[in-house]
Amino acid sequence: MGRAILSHLLILSNSAPLLSSSSISKLNGFASRSVQIRQNSKYSNGFRCYCDVSHSQQTSPENSPTSVTVKKRIVSGVQPTGSIHLGNYLGAIKNWIALQNTYETLFFIVDLHAITLPYDTKELSKATRDTAAIYLACGIDASKASVFVQSHVHAHVELMWLLSSATPIGWLNRMIQFKEKSRKAGDENVGVALLTYPVLMASDILLYQSDFVPVGEDQKQHLELTRELAERVNYLYGGRKWKKLGGRGGAIFKVPEPLIPPAGARVMSLTDGLSKMSKSAPSDQSRINLLDPKDVIANKIKRCKTDSFSALEFDNPERPECNNLLSVYQLVSGKTKEDVAKECQGLNWGSFKPLLTDALIEHLHPIQVRYEEIHSDSAYLDSVLEEGAGKAAEIADATLKNLYQAMGFLRR
Repeated sequence: MGRAILSHLLILSNSAPLLSSSSISKLNGFASRSVQIRQNSKYSNGFRCYCDVSHSQQTSPENSPTSVTVKKRIVSGVQPTGSIHLGNYLGAIKNWIALQNTYETLFFIVDLHAITLPYDTKELSKATRDTAAIYLACGIDASKASVFVQSHVHAHVELMWLLSSATPIGWLNRMIQFKEKSRKAGDENVGVALLTYPVLMASDILLYQSDFVPVGEDQKQHLELTRELAERVNYLYGGRKWKKLGGRGGAIFKVPEPLIPPAGARVMSLTDGLSKMSKSAPSDQSRINLLDPKDVIANKIKRCKTDSFSALEFDNPERPECNNLLSVYQLVSGKTKEDVAKECQGLNWGSFKPLLTDALIEHLHPIQVRYEEIHSDSAYLDSVLEEGAGKAAEIADATLKNLYQAMGFLRR
């Protein structure tokens, strides 16, 4: 996850948890002791990847004497480190706007993840508030969605500790991002949190009984760990063992499935069309931040990397920068890919860049105005975060209570 956006788009449904054959093989010792899995019927093997969010929006139990409709739930979050940029917005936040009209939605700022690497303590609180204000400015409606701060819901940390007791150290040692960052910084400069934060990420997902998680290439491995951990805990503590302790039995956690983000939402760097736009990139020239002034946006587009081809076109593998800039123009202008291709086919870079600049400024201006209004009203922002944390805690505490019971704790 690093400094990249943490996108757990998590949708609640009534489907049974899944045990994949690949995951079972990794559980070895504990799974080999009489795990019964029905391969045919309602159980299936492996990941079921969904390419969009157009599947059924509501779930009605079959053969029920009463028609009960369950509204599905979506949970997602982003780190309060660095500025929210165009890639964060077009790749995730913009999609949330439509989802909140149909689903029960919870969006949070993952401040606990922001401390896994060295950070400025004076800036953390400010960055958290700024990020929440941007959420709302982008169109998240507090009357439809719950917006809160991760550390304000204590169940995230409690669940992480409980899950840590069931997480083999070997699973964490194989995490690629930990290997890369610890190698660069050196073991003496790396905290334990960098090793264990995938367990916190799993807690963020499992806490809300999530079924689907949209993942990028850099997060697939963490989702695999989350799935394996859910299966392991369900086996170790769920079912008849839980029922004997007075619980309802069955699975404690739902096993999440990957949700593939909509095509076209991946925004690349302005300085390298093969690299994803990122908060952690050394040069601010590589990204358009949502709060960049007009003159800064114009300067970044004017100086962004292009190529020496004479015309503009989509989908030429030899022209990643061209495809990226045309895609950005398509997304912020609201036009179709076909319309953009037709409009820009006769343009050169000199005539296209002002067109892209104007479209970006026009699209971001209302967000910037709304951000200033929200940010200046601290009482309103505090009330939104407090209410959001309260709603999230109700859901989270129910999950946590079940796990405490299943693990045999004496409760007050």
